[in-house]
Amino acid sequence: MRQATIKRDTNETQIELSLNLDNYDTIEIDTGIGFFNHMLDAFARHGRFGLVVKATGDLDVDPHHTTEDVGIALGMALKQALGDKQGIERFGSALIPLDETLSRVVVDLSGRSYLVFNAELTSPRLGDYDTEVTEDFFQAFAFNAELNLHAEVLYGRNTHHKVETLFKALGRALRAAVTLNPEIKGVPSTKGVI
Repeated sequence: MRQATIKRDTNETQIELSLNLDNYDTIEIDTGIGFFNHMLDAFARHGRFGLVVKATGDLDVDPHHTTEDVGIALGMALKQALGDKQGIERFGSALIPLDETLSRVVVDLSGRSYLVFNAELTSPRLGDYDTEVTEDFFQAFAFNAELNLHAEVLYGRNTHHKVETLFKALGRALRAAVTLNPEIKGVPSTKGVI
């Protein structure tokens, strides 16, 4: 199975994260940030990934360090779980609605880190979650997974819906990209490596 466990300890956070690309029987999230737990759960369920996250951080400062460091660990886990990327689809995209909101995420497991993030998040907080750290999470994830990630809220009003559709779309787009295709021989790249 394609899976990885990352342990990452800093002066600000302690994170243990396990990702399984092929079995989503286990999804357990505990970051100390209620809304972020909800988003990671949505990402895993809609991407059909097994995901276990145990994170403690300096939440007395703010949720930024924990959110960003979970993104780093998740990106590292995805890169490790994918291994040499033999036979993967490589590209994935998803359009996800939630009531009045529609978001799109497109990924390329290219080995090149890049993020384009377009979302106007008008409410600064959702519970104990600072909405501006959504982009920081996506950036940390994209750069550590070494993938191209384009995330965009096409339209919407409710900030909760906007953030939630981005996480769900990320899960669905990644599911498409990591899917193994028996028709693909080797790595899907003209370079021979990604």
